[in-house]
Amino acid sequence: MSAATATWRLLPRRRLAVPARWRNPVGIAGAVMVGFVILTALLGHFIWATDPNNPAWTRLQGPSWAHPFGTDDLGRDTLARVIHGAQVSLYVGAIAVGISLCAGLLIGLVSAFYRGIIDLILMRLVDIVFAFPLLVLAILIVGLLGPSRRNAMIAIGIVYAPAFARVIRAAALEVLGFPFIESARSLGANDLRIITRHVLPNIVAPLIVLTTVYFSQAILGEAFLSFLGLGTQPPEAAWGNMLSTARNFIESSVWMSVFPGLAIMFAVLGFNFLGDGLRDVLDPRLGGVADEIVVKSK
Repeated sequence: MSAATATWRLLPRRRLAVPARWRNPVGIAGAVMVGFVILTALLGHFIWATDPNNPAWTRLQGPSWAHPFGTDDLGRDTLARVIHGAQVSLYVGAIAVGISLCAGLLIGLVSAFYRGIIDLILMRLVDIVFAFPLLVLAILIVGLLGPSRRNAMIAIGIVYAPAFARVIRAAALEVLGFPFIESARSLGANDLRIITRHVLPNIVAPLIVLTTVYFSQAILGEAFLSFLGLGTQPPEAAWGNMLSTARNFIESSVWMSVFPGLAIMFAVLGFNFLGDGLRDVLDPRLGGVADEIVVKSK
């Protein structure tokens, strides 16, 4: 036996083992599903180089080698349209969640940091928004702004911003109660420095989980608005408007509705699973419990 082999065998197995909280099957499954959706959106049109808006084939075909997902009522390739719908869904989800995150950060941090009458006013405004069903409020906003993908993104971002604001406020209040915040104040740190150097780095974990979970809600909201004709407008492909068209041909060509519906379900489940897994990994209380159980079992 060589010296290198002997040294390797002497290493404690615990140092080489993956921590228990990272062995999360739900989170891993979600990461794989989300990765597949992202790769489909980024590379799918290179692998399946078919124009999603070109009505060049026989209409209402079933799945075949030439068209794995069949064709729609105008003879367009359904696979190409599902791939384009993945691009639209991820784009809308990213912009809408970005709007919610920015608005939630502003409201939540200002409310937690300055409290008093400012906190009271901002939280009552958040409560007013929560009093309405979110998708109904999104329909109202898009109805006022006009049906388009841009306005759908704005509406989705607005209706989910209060959820971000509440979570960010609660996390920021917890951090502001720590002793190092008082130490920073005593050393002369101003409000902006405390927020950027001490508060924000300590609330990254809940923000990551919240962003992942609400990304799935944004995808579902975009599909809902497009289904009603308030989001992405035809002839551009989106999963929602594909389902809206397919409902008129459910008896003659069920495949038109099956594949976009499965795509929505797959993407939403993937982001939800990933969010649950990240919550288990990033929450120190859950992680500590898991590691303690593993140590005791050994």
